[in-house]
Amino acid sequence: MAKAKDPVCGMVIEESDAVGTSEHEGKRYHFCSKDCKKEFDESPEDYADKAR
Repeated sequence: MAKAKDPVCGMVIEESDAVGTSEHEGKRYHFCSKDCKKEFDESPEDYADKAR
């Protein structure tokens, strides 16, 4: 299974366990909680670079 790092809190999760996903500049981001997804969606540019 593929792993993903939540760009907001840094938690590593299985992509299949993600509570939600968002796309930003052609890249898909996975989130461990609705709160992390909401925070990312409000200002993705603040988190997109940290995830790389």
